[in-house]
Order: sequence, then C-alpha cells, then structure tokens
Amino acid sequence: MSMNLRHQASISGHEVGAAVEARLPITVPINPREIDPADIPEHGRSSWVLAARSGLYITIVLSVALATCVFSLRKYGIFGCQASGYGPDRYLSYCNATSYGDYDHGAIWFGLEPAAVNAASNARVLFVGNSRTQFAFSSKATSEWFSSASASYYLLGFSHEENYTFEAPLLRKLHPRAKVYVINIDSFFERFETAPGKTVMRDESARTHYEEKRQWQRIQRAVCTTVKGVCGSDETIFRSRSTGTWVVSGNRFPSEPVSYNQNINGDKLATYTVLGKQFLPGLTADRACTILTVVPTVKTDIKTGKAIAAALGFNLAAPELTGLVTFDRVHLNPESAQRWSAAFFAEAGSQIQKCLRE
Repeated sequence: MSMNLRHQASISGHEVGAAVEARLPITVPINPREIDPADIPEHGRSSWVLAARSGLYITIVLSVALATCVFSLRKYGIFGCQASGYGPDRYLSYCNATSYGDYDHGAIWFGLEPAAVNAASNARVLFVGNSRTQFAFSSKATSEWFSSASASYYLLGFSHEENYTFEAPLLRKLHPRAKVYVINIDSFFERFETAPGKTVMRDESARTHYEEKRQWQRIQRAVCTTVKGVCGSDETIFRSRSTGTWVVSGNRFPSEPVSYNQNINGDKLATYTVLGKQFLPGLTADRACTILTVVPTVKTDIKTGKAIAAALGFNLAAPELTGLVTFDRVHLNPESAQRWSAAFFAEAGSQIQKCLRE
C-alpha cells in the first residue's frame, strides 16, 4: 500500500511539473527603443498617456506662472521703466510703478549709495527741499555756475512733497559741512510725514526692502539695456551721486503755465515762522549764508514766502519770471528751469560767493 502511494505521488509530481513547464512563456530580450505604443497592453498604454499629459500640464502651468511674473514686473514693477539714465555717476531714484516707486529716501537714509551720501555731507553748498527744488536746479545754469565758482554743491531734495519732518533728522545723520544752504520753503515746514519718509524712519523692515530695490536695479539695468523692448516707458528719475542732479525720462503729463498768488496765507505764515525758528538755527551755515527761496509752480505762494522770510530774518531769492511753464502742473520744464535757475544765481550768486570765501 505504501509503495503504491509513493509511486502515484511521484507520477503526479512529474505530470504537474510537465504541465507547469508547458504553460511557462518563453522570454526574449527586447530593445526598449523598439517598443511601439500600439503593442503596449491597454493598462500600460493608459499609464504612458497619463505621464505624457502630466508633463504637458506641468509645462503649461510653469509657462503661465512665468508669463504672469513677467507681466507683473513689466506692468507694476521696475521693468515698467526704462534704463536709459543709468551711468557711472547715476542710479535710479524713482520709478513710477506701483510695486517700486521711491528708492531715493532709503538710498540716502540707510547709506545704500555711499558716494551720494559722501557728496551730500561734504558739499560746500547744500540745496534742501522737495521735488520742485530738484527740477528747478537740475539745470545747465546750475552746473555752469558752480563750475565757474570752483565749488561743490548737492541737491538734497526729495519727491512726495518731502519736508523738514524727514530732512531735519536726515541732516543730523549726514553731519553736513556746508557753508551755504539754499532752502525752498514753499512746502518745507509742513508738519505731516510723507509715506516714504515715515517708512524709512519708522519701519523696521524698510532697510531690507530698500536693499531689495537696489538689487532689482542691477537686474533691470542688465536686461533693459540689452533688450530695450522688454521695459516700459513709465516716468523714471535718475540721481547723480556727485551732485544730486535729477535726470528724467518717460511719460509726461499736461503742462500748465506758472502763476503767482499775491495773497498772504496767514495760517501758513504763522506755522512756518514758528517751525523755521526751531529748524534754521541748527544749520552749520551763518544766518547770512542761509538763503531761502520759493521755486515757482502753478499758483506760487510768493507773497507768503516773502512774508515768512521777513518774519524769520533770512534772505529770500525768488525771481518772478514771466513765461515759465510746468511740464506736469507742478514742476518746471527743462527750459523754464534753465531760465529760472540762471536768474536765481544772478540774484543770489554774489552772496553765495561771499560765504564761500569766508
């Protein structure tokens, strides 16, 4: 009985082995490059198609993201402005784009432009005020006058209707050595803090933000000077590191002739007189070497300016020329700036030279 069982088991095992061997497929090496998608089983072909679609989807998403980023930089960022004003002596101080705007305040306050800071600190004649100051004295007449006088100067004006709330602490940081100050008082002694002035003085993250703006200038300069069509034409201001002179490019706005208001603003006179008596004695120049002015614009407060200067006991040099024009209803256009600044130095030049000699 036991022998028969062992014999049957042996036969069954042999038969099973043969049957299994008969059903095993023969494997042949296959070159992957010879695979035809049509030969792939249905489930394999589905995986292959899914992978291809996933790759295409990722490519499209990345392309859209890149295009959106480029569009944003072009429309709202620094690439909305041209790079034509850069030079060894100039940096971009303002780009009229929503996500960029002012760089000047932080550049000087945080010392991000050391050459500009040194020039402002060591200038023998320092001009202080708002953007009207900058446009009025960024002229050939100014550079030629100082060249003939062999004296250094710096235009330390800022955009956004900047006033003494920022410039007074800035001067304390700079420790200027100026022998002469020229101060445009048309809006100088206002009490409100401008947005960029408040940011650089009070926001702890401001320095990092302005350092990023400086880095973006390097990128924009490299790209826009190589492929000019990439960048827009928003209004752009470049500042000279050595003199503070502004160079402007980009869009323009509706112009309007300069006019003069011959009425005295009593409230402005009272406020400016009080604040002027606090600010002016702290300057490094003698009283006779601090020259007040009122840069003309639309409805210039010339009568009030004269009254303020008289109340403070300081010299006022503010030529009232006819035929002057603003390029944007606020700032003198280049031709008017040339005429007015030449008239200013014709009126105040002798006093400035006297102060420089002394």
